[in-house]
Amino acid sequence: MNLTDFLSIREELSLIAVILILLVVDIIGGDKAKRWFQPFALGLFGVHIILNCLPREAFDAFGGMYHYTPIMTYVKTILSIGTLIVFLQVNAWLKEENNPIKQGEFYFLTLTTLLGMYFMISSGNFLLFFIGLETASLPVTTLVAFNKYKRKSAEAGAKYILSAVFSSAIMVFGLSFVYGANGSLYFDDIAKTMSVSYLQIMAFVFFATGLFFKLSLVPFHLWTADVYEGAPTGVTAYLSVISKGSAAFVLLTIFTKVFANITEQWQIALWIIIVLTITIGNLFALRQNNIKRFLAFSSISQAGYIVLAAISGSEVGMTALVFYILVYLLSNLAVFGIVSVIENQTGKLNISDYKNLYKTNPKLSFVMMLALFSLAGIPPFAGFFSKYFVFMSAIDKSFYVLVFIALVNTVISLYYYLKVVKAMYLEESDDPIPTIKSDIASKISLVICFLGFCLVGFISIIYDKIGAVAY
Repeated sequence: MNLTDFLSIREELSLIAVILILLVVDIIGGDKAKRWFQPFALGLFGVHIILNCLPREAFDAFGGMYHYTPIMTYVKTILSIGTLIVFLQVNAWLKEENNPIKQGEFYFLTLTTLLGMYFMISSGNFLLFFIGLETASLPVTTLVAFNKYKRKSAEAGAKYILSAVFSSAIMVFGLSFVYGANGSLYFDDIAKTMSVSYLQIMAFVFFATGLFFKLSLVPFHLWTADVYEGAPTGVTAYLSVISKGSAAFVLLTIFTKVFANITEQWQIALWIIIVLTITIGNLFALRQNNIKRFLAFSSISQAGYIVLAAISGSEVGMTALVFYILVYLLSNLAVFGIVSVIENQTGKLNISDYKNLYKTNPKLSFVMMLALFSLAGIPPFAGFFSKYFVFMSAIDKSFYVLVFIALVNTVISLYYYLKVVKAMYLEESDDPIPTIKSDIASKISLVICFLGFCLVGFISIIYDKIGAVAY
C-alpha cells in the first residue's frame, strides 16, 4: 500500500472531495451561501461526473482489495447521472418553506451511499465489499425516514433498517463460511478453491440472500412496497434505480468470478427466483391504486429482468445488464419525476387521481405515457431493446423456457402500465389534477430522461440495422 494506490482510485477520491466540500459549505455557509447551495452542489457533482466518465486500463490496488476494469467506469457514470437526475427532481421539495430537512444533509447522505456503491462495484475482497455495502445501506435508512413528521416515513425507516440489518447479518454469516472453507476473502483466491460441497453451497446461499434483499427479489421483497410508499418520492426513485443498479452489477460480477465453479447450482437458484420475482411483482402491481406502491411492485418485476441478464454469466449478459440498467434508470426516473411534481403541488398519489390528466397537463401526460411504454418494452423506445438484449443473452445459454415465461410476463406488465395511460387519457374525472407549473430543475430532469429513453431506442434501431447490413 502506497500513495500510488490511493491516487489510482480517482472516482472515489473525487466523490469524497465533493462530499467534504459540500459538508464544509453547509456547516460554515451563511444564509446567502445556503440559497445558492443547490446550484453549487449540482455543478460540483456534474464536474465530478465529467472528470470521471472516461475508462482507464484495468488495474488492482491495495494488494488486490480494489479491482478495476473499464466497464466499472460506465456503471459508476450511469449511477452518478441517475443521482444527478434525482437531485434535480428533489430541488423543489428541499426548498419548501415548511420542510424541516436541511439541503446539505440530503446531499451528504445521498452521496455517501453512492460512495459505498463505488466501493462495492470495485471490490476485489469481501471485506471491502461489505464495507461498501453497509456504507451504501445505512444512510439510506435516514433518507427513507427524512419526512420525520410523517408517520409513514418513520415507519418505512424502521422497516428498512430492521430488514437491512437482518439481511446483512445473514450475509456476514455466509461470508464466515466462505472464509472458513477457503481461508481467504479475496475473490481470486476463493475462485480457485471453490467447490461443490455442502459448506460452500450453504455459504453461497447465505451470502446471496443479503444481495437478493438489496435487489428486492422474491421472497426477499416484502419490505419494498411499504418503504417505497412511506419514503419521500425522491428517495424512492433513488432506491428503485441507483441502489438496484449497483447491486445487480455486483451480483453478476461476484457470481461469475467468485462462484464460477458452482455455476450450475446458482443458475438453478436464479432460474427459480427470476420466475417468482417477475410473476409475483406483476400480479401484485395489477392490484395497486397508490402510484408509489404500484411502482414498487413494478420495480420488483424489473429486478427480475435485470437478473435475467445475469443468469447467462457471459460477457453478452454483462453488456445486456449494463444497458438495461441505463434504460431502466432513464424510464423509471421520468415516471418518478412526474409523480414527484404532482405530489409536491397537489398531494395526490393514487392512480385514480390521474384521470383526465392529459387535459390539464398534456406535456406531463405525454412524457409519462412514453416512459411507461419504455418500461413495458414497447418499440421503438429503449425499453424494448433492453429487454430484447436481455432475452438474447439468456437464449444464448439455452434458457428457452425461462425466456418464454419472461415474455408472457411482459404481456402482463403491459396491461398494468396501460392502466395508468388509460386513466390519464380515457377516463373522466369530476376533480382532475389542476394545471401544474414545474420548477426549472424538474423540467431539466424530465427532458434528460425523455431524450434518453427515446434517443437510446432510435440509436439501437440504427445500430441493429447497420449490424444486419454488415452481417
